[in-house]
Amino acid sequence: MQQPLSAIPKALTPSRRTLMGPGPSDVDDAVLLAMARPTLGHLDPEFLVVMDQLREMMRAVFQTKNDLTMPMSGTGSAGMETCMVNLLEPGDRALIGVDGVFGTRMAEVARRTGAEVTEVKGEWGRAFTADQLRAGAEHDRYDLVAVVHAETSTGVLQPIPEVRELADDLGALLLIDCVTSLAGHAVKIDEWGVDAAYSGTQKCLSCPPGLSPVTFSPRAVEKMDRRKHKVQSWYLDLSLIRGYWGEERSYHHTAPINMLYAMHEALRLVLEEGLEARFERHARNSAALREGLAELGLEVRVPEAERLNPLTTVAIPDGVDDGKTRRFLLEKYGLEIGGGLGPMKGNTWRIGLMGAGSTMQNVTLCLAGLKDALSRR
Repeated sequence: MQQPLSAIPKALTPSRRTLMGPGPSDVDDAVLLAMARPTLGHLDPEFLVVMDQLREMMRAVFQTKNDLTMPMSGTGSAGMETCMVNLLEPGDRALIGVDGVFGTRMAEVARRTGAEVTEVKGEWGRAFTADQLRAGAEHDRYDLVAVVHAETSTGVLQPIPEVRELADDLGALLLIDCVTSLAGHAVKIDEWGVDAAYSGTQKCLSCPPGLSPVTFSPRAVEKMDRRKHKVQSWYLDLSLIRGYWGEERSYHHTAPINMLYAMHEALRLVLEEGLEARFERHARNSAALREGLAELGLEVRVPEAERLNPLTTVAIPDGVDDGKTRRFLLEKYGLEIGGGLGPMKGNTWRIGLMGAGSTMQNVTLCLAGLKDALSRR
């Protein structure tokens, strides 16, 4: 028998934090207000206009003309799985660069489609070269080459054009993870020849977590249309979802209406600022952060040419307790930074400057908090 509540909980009043971890990032008040707009039905004529505007703005931010560009209901990991289960099927081959947590996850999701996966292992904290990926290939032909454009676990930005050349040589589609780069770095889908990409709302778009923008080239759509097996996931099957986001407007699942309002406002703010201005702001603030970290005697883990501006990984000095330091920053400064993952757990801090949170005020706060924390060890 179900036990009755001892008391009805009070209404939620979360504390205000400054979010400078690997995500989620700070959300502009205008985006939060957009979520409070009246909920419409998912086939309401007014909401269909919102959907069309969302797709148009997503194409602008992805820098693509791809017709199949839409937000998936779910976080960035849902976008990853969407791409894998729709582009891969049993008997296919995938070559995946693994130099961090999310490359590892890509390989695991790809294997679950029944595809044959070749993992090319790289050094955590370094980008791949095309020659490294080529040397790891076990076959002359592949159906898919996949890399992480912005590896959130290490702070590495992966160059894409040379990977496109490799994919051409292997006869493969090219898939990239741009969860932490979209709207913080240039993501040039058409210019780079990317066939599929996914991102998340909670990083540089500065929208609450819950949606994953995806985009697919005409060549990727042709691959989907030639499938011999049903897509492994019914919920993420684009042969079904395309009907809702396209001209048919056929029902698949109930869209997260108010989250899509939030994404609409977040994309609108990105384009209002201008992509180049936004990229320059992220670069300027991350440079100031790294300069300040150096003055504190802290080492940035990634070589300068391979650094991701929205996320900086910092080596924790010997004798400094990771958990205690982050707890101190949260309790005294209301500041959240992230710890490391995998081999970087316990020896690395991950500091985010993403979207609305990429400000000089946040740089100053973070450096002051770290200076205070390190002076107490």
